[in-house]
Amino acid sequence: MEKTQETKADNGEVKVETKALNDGSLCGYDSLHSLLKANLKPELFQEVSRVLLGLNCGRAIDNIALPESECAKAVSSEHDFDLKAFCFHADKELLRAPRIVRVGLIQNSIVLPTTASFLDQKRAIYQKLKPIIEAAGASGVNILCLQEAWMMPFAFCTREKRWCEFAEPVDGESTQFLQDFALKYNMVIISPILERDINHGETIWNTAVIIGNHGNIIGKHRKNHIPRVGDFNESTYYIEGNTGHPVFETVYGKIAVNICYGRHHPLNWLAFGLNGAEIVFNPSATVGELSEPMWPIEARNAAIANSYFVGSINRVGTETFPNPFTSGDGKPQHADFGHFYGSSHFSAPDASCTPSLSRNRDGLLITDMDLNLCRQLKDKWGFRMTARYELYAELLAHYSKPDFEPQVISDPLLQKKSL
Repeated sequence: MEKTQETKADNGEVKVETKALNDGSLCGYDSLHSLLKANLKPELFQEVSRVLLGLNCGRAIDNIALPESECAKAVSSEHDFDLKAFCFHADKELLRAPRIVRVGLIQNSIVLPTTASFLDQKRAIYQKLKPIIEAAGASGVNILCLQEAWMMPFAFCTREKRWCEFAEPVDGESTQFLQDFALKYNMVIISPILERDINHGETIWNTAVIIGNHGNIIGKHRKNHIPRVGDFNESTYYIEGNTGHPVFETVYGKIAVNICYGRHHPLNWLAFGLNGAEIVFNPSATVGELSEPMWPIEARNAAIANSYFVGSINRVGTETFPNPFTSGDGKPQHADFGHFYGSSHFSAPDASCTPSLSRNRDGLLITDMDLNLCRQLKDKWGFRMTARYELYAELLAHYSKPDFEPQVISDPLLQKKSL
């Protein structure tokens, strides 16, 4: 990253010097929101925030105090993680009571070097996450989602098969670790892991395990879309999932998980909405050079188009691996993916979104959301009513056949000119 600084030359001219920052910050700030707040007058910042973050029920996104969780603030200071809390409102209804759910997202960096023993690496991540999960529970979080493959470094750039040792069954060590918190805090937890399917030849999948508020396993969902771009060599380890687009009905609402690369596929988002999701989580691992301009757009657009809430989670930090690798993209060999820029946030169906967590620190984002907003926006915009699913279905049915021909109508004058 870079930071600019003005200096005066001998002739009195002002020079702009650029200093490189390797801490993952944005020009020395931990988020775009904090950069703008520090450098704009309050009235300008308010107007810029209105455009960038939208309005929820006609007003700016509310911060919420966590009086019941003063200990969470103390823990965040002690363990140096970003703690933010916001609230999405819905209009008051005459026939339905509010359906307010408190939802949390955790982003984090790994702890030990990737050269450490695999067991030590995994256990160190457990120890790092324990106080953050405890803070979420103490703050009354009902549903908590962790980042993609949270229990390991994101080693899928290397194409080395030894990282498969981190894979575990759905009811394995990581699930057991989280089940205790789910039961203790009456909390649903989404745990994205590297799964080893013991019953099917020990096949490996990228999987989200849904742990119920009684510590039970509700189900799982496997990643639908696998990237083959840049250093994301994930198809070396696992292939496209086979679980469809499940929506999990929990005591707190209907939730779904669109894992990482699936966010680039609008029909993937649509399918979760058609199955009735009210909150869709997007646990991810993505780096700045590849995707950062897309990050605040795709999930927000999905929330708008499908009338549900979206929780976007990205890991933090730069993970360096022992053996340099290349990815067939012409770049010289290197030993890391690049910087995972965090910036986890929530998007609402009314086009509003929260400020994001830090780009370079672990973090816990807590947000209250009234799920009544989902139906209210469906009624307002009528996207379900005005969609033409039969037309899309017909096109997709033709497109999926080998003899498909695009519906292109050529200008006859173009044909004459070519003769």
